Amino acid sequence: MELNNNTYQLQGIDLTQIAEEFGTPVYVYDADKIISQLQSLKDAFSTQKLKIKYAAKSLTNISVLKLMKKHGAGVDVVSIQEARLAMKAGFTPDEILFTPNCVSFAELQQGVEMGLIINIDNISILEQFGHTYHDSIPCCVRLNPHIMAGGNAKISTGHGDSKFGISIYQMAHLLRVVKTNNIHVKGLHMHTGSDILDAEVFLKMADILFDVANDFPDLEFIDFGSGFKVAYKPNDITTDVKELGLKLGNAFDKFCESYGRRLEMWFEPGKYLVSESGYFLVKANVIKTTPATVFVGVDSGLNHLIRPMMYDAHHEIFNVSNPSGIKRVYSVVGYICETDTFGWDRKLNEVREGDVLAIKNAGAYGFSMASNYNSRYRPAEVLVYEGKARLIRQRETMDDILKNQIEIDI
Repeated sequence: MELNNNTYQLQGIDLTQIAEEFGTPVYVYDADKIISQLQSLKDAFSTQKLKIKYAAKSLTNISVLKLMKKHGAGVDVVSIQEARLAMKAGFTPDEILFTPNCVSFAELQQGVEMGLIINIDNISILEQFGHTYHDSIPCCVRLNPHIMAGGNAKISTGHGDSKFGISIYQMAHLLRVVKTNNIHVKGLHMHTGSDILDAEVFLKMADILFDVANDFPDLEFIDFGSGFKVAYKPNDITTDVKELGLKLGNAFDKFCESYGRRLEMWFEPGKYLVSESGYFLVKANVIKTTPATVFVGVDSGLNHLIRPMMYDAHHEIFNVSNPSGIKRVYSVVGYICETDTFGWDRKLNEVREGDVLAIKNAGAYGFSMASNYNSRYRPAEVLVYEGKARLIRQRETMDDILKNQIEIDI
């Protein structure tokens, strides 16, 4: 996004024009940013046999999935429904890693029937998988390294009290299950959470994976998950993927040499690929002054973007309609009947009723976590692609709210 001639633009298109054409609230994604983020990872690991599996849960719109497919990514899914969306977008089953958590064995069997790459994260399911398929269906195993990583405990998934993965302290049990049932393990996987800054965290995780890998002679890949940090504030510190590529790439190459075979290196980024591409455009409904605070009440809320309330996530906010206005301090809140705040005490260019505000870093876990709370419609989505703003999801209507409800005589 650029500020040109006092207007905020994406690929030369004025954001206020997008808001006028498609209405608010609306999610807007910059395809060029997604492509450049994908390319940065390819460049960082250019000497490895790299495969990128886009974490679909971050943004599941089928047009975004097609964009990922076009530019060489595979996909990581966590539900059968996401897998079906991915296949509809053109991904073949062998390009889809299925990493569910706490699902029934029946759902895992659906994944097998669809031909997906199965990633198993608990011993109970692994035993059932072995009893059913033995070595006829290969699988990947997700491990919990007991590493607290990332900037927020709510988004860390590799610590000792996490529900994700098989604990590395259960390796003896895991190996016994694999051997007893003759399970063909072709991949190992770890994911420790989000917002990881330090390459040393990945190297520590890699050391654990490399040590475990020696007990699995038939590996084809090692999946390092993701967790790369993107910028949420001006001058924010981010993961240096070039440095990571150099350090982790060298460590991986040395491991492959000792392992006796060159394996594939996998990552499954979601937020890293789409977060910074997204802008959530909302309209100021009311300016409300109290003895303590000036509120900007907008035509959206936690029903559309829950991250600030759920994770205390910081999203920069700016006034698209008045980029040169005098700076004033506001708290930006939503129209949901709950404490519903996008940002406290933000210095914004003067906001007037009817102005369009943009909330940054809205590409990941924005629309995908949206709901119909308060019977509000979920917003539209727009992809700016090749210099044109294209509608990729219609705004909901009352028919959508009522679609699955059944009215009975009372």
